[in-house]
Amino acid sequence: MTEHRPIKPPRKDEAHSLLERASGAFGLNDLGAAPMPTSFDDVPMKRARPLRKPAAQSEAVEQPVPEPAPVEIALDEPAAEVNLPVAAQPAAPPPAVIEASANAIALAGESVGIDHARLRERGYIDPAGAPSALAEEFRIVKRQILDAARQGGTGLSRRVLITSPHQDEGKTFCAVNLALSLAAERDLEVVLIDADLANPSVKEVFGLPDRAGLMDVLADAEARVERHVLKTDVPGLWLLPPGRQASHASEALASRRTAEMFERLTAQAPNRIVLIDSPPALAASPAAEIAKFVGQTILVARADRTGKSALEDAAQLLSACPDIKLVLNGANFSPSGRRFGSYYG
Repeated sequence: MTEHRPIKPPRKDEAHSLLERASGAFGLNDLGAAPMPTSFDDVPMKRARPLRKPAAQSEAVEQPVPEPAPVEIALDEPAAEVNLPVAAQPAAPPPAVIEASANAIALAGESVGIDHARLRERGYIDPAGAPSALAEEFRIVKRQILDAARQGGTGLSRRVLITSPHQDEGKTFCAVNLALSLAAERDLEVVLIDADLANPSVKEVFGLPDRAGLMDVLADAEARVERHVLKTDVPGLWLLPPGRQASHASEALASRRTAEMFERLTAQAPNRIVLIDSPPALAASPAAEIAKFVGQTILVARADRTGKSALEDAAQLLSACPDIKLVLNGANFSPSGRRFGSYYG
């Protein structure tokens, strides 16, 4: 059982509570609430001092601001230009223009006459004849050649190879007519090179005499090509015949000597176009070798003869040239009912 003991009553000195006795022992009597005042007097408030402005400024503030007078603008007078800063834009490249030659190597070959009657009989452009549908067709072709040459602006872009997949597709026909059309341009020199050594057709078309030419220049390190080109009686037209026959023509055309020859013809001569009539691309290897030294190639296809696979194979062999153009020769039908040069009948 729990033990119960009687609780003794507190003594007199123990009649106070523990807090009261602690207050007496530790001096906690001053912790009481502060005495409340009987009345509240008005305490003067602190006021901020007014800011004093200078006399000139105060007068300017006190004076009324006049309203701006309307501005009259005369419509017949141009307004002043305001140059605002704008973001820098890349400058457009200036158009490439064929300019006069600076230090070009002058062509100094002998002068020869060409057979104009033979050109007319075989259906070529007559340099002194009236405008014709054929001449207009090749004007369209030559514009593409000149535009590419201007955009390229290099000697490489002014060298043009003309070939076809197979023989009898009209490559020499296109080469001669294109040379005659380009020669009609003012202040333009055209050099037509007969590089079809096995079948030199350019020489036969113009009726040229036997002269030293391409192979002679490539075989002789001292020979200068500018002395072997022939000046024709057509203003602006020069011809380089094939020269002597050689058994290693393909190897000669692949040599460094060929590159040097082309450079001499086009270096510093922005007004000179060089055309090369080569053998068919699928019949002989010189066309693929010459393609390494030119900036444009015209691949001639005959409408009623050239197949698609032949064109693809020829384009693959000529892929060293960066720009290959296709010319359709002998087309008698147009799906749209229109033909180039039909304006002249």
